[in-house]
Order: sequence, then structure tokens, then C-alpha cells
Amino acid sequence: MFRKTACFTIAGLTMLGTISQTAAGGRAVECYEPVRTPAVYDTVYEDVLVSPPGQQVDTIPAIYGTRERVVMTVPAQVTYEVVPAVTRTVYRTVQVDDGGYSWEWRVIHGRKVLCKIWHKARYGRVAETVVIQPERTRRVVIPAQYDRIAEEVLVQPEQRRIIDVPASYQTVARRMLVREGSSGWRRVHIPRHCQD
Repeated sequence: MFRKTACFTIAGLTMLGTISQTAAGGRAVECYEPVRTPAVYDTVYEDVLVSPPGQQVDTIPAIYGTRERVVMTVPAQVTYEVVPAVTRTVYRTVQVDDGGYSWEWRVIHGRKVLCKIWHKARYGRVAETVVIQPERTRRVVIPAQYDRIAEEVLVQPEQRRIIDVPASYQTVARRMLVREGSSGWRRVHIPRHCQD
């Protein structure tokens, strides 16, 4: 019994087409299984055009030089400027407060009493600005200014030349189908002891 059960398990997929007959007590005479043949591909190398032939313009830029010359940039001018006054700071002593009497509360021998207080006169130093030389106006002559300037001059004009550029190719690889896949049936050999 175990022997027949094992045979049915091994050939389970191959006998789906005839399972109704086998279950009914028939004996398998021929069995087939579906077979899928995969497609076959191959790598093909070919040259492809990357850039077509053409022309390239090669430009040689112009060459410039410099030339120096002296030019007057600012003409002579006459201006007038104010010379500020010359001063000096002098310090002197002045009376700030006349002094005199005032009343104040004080604590004497533990008792709060109102006392008449004498204040001396107070003095302080004050600063005073004294003009030594008054403000005046003077004439100032500013001479003309000259500078050396550099001028740009053309030494050689721009030049152009046309260069022929050949076509450019590149080898690329691509996969190509050699044979398509197919589906079919393949006969399955059934051991003799599984046919009983």
C-alpha cells in the first residue's frame, strides 16, 4: 500500500490528465508532462553613428597691446578755505555758593533736636575759551594733475579657419532573439511497479 502511495506522489503532476481514469481503477498506459523551451538570445555588436560629419570653425582671438601717454586729468583750480580761529582754554576760580545757615535734624544724646548749621562759601574752577587768533579765509591754488594712461591698441585682428570633422562611430552591444521559446509535451516514463 505504501509503495503505491509513493508512486502516486512522485508522478502526481504528470497524471493530472488521467486522474479520473486512475481513480476509477484504470491503469496508466502513457503519461505526458508540459515542457517549456526558453527563448535563446545572443549579443550582437554593431557600429552606430554618434555624430555625423561636419565642419568646425576654429577662432583665433584678436591680439591687443597697450600704449601709454600722459594726459591732464584735472585742470588747475583756485579755492578758498576757512582757517578756524585759534583758541585757548583758561581756568579761573569762582564762587559757586555763598554759604550761610540752614536747619537740620540731628540726634544728640539719644534725643532728636533741630539744629542751626553754618555753611562756608564754596568755590570751583571753571573753564573759559579765549580767542588768540580769529577765524580767517585763505586762497589755495591747486595745480593741474597729469596721469599716464594706457590705451588698448589692436596688434593682430581676429582670425578664423574651418576644420572638417569626420563622422564619429561607436560600437554598441544589443541582445537579439535567435530562437523563440516554445511549448510542448514530453512523454513521462512510469516505473512498472507504479502501473499496478
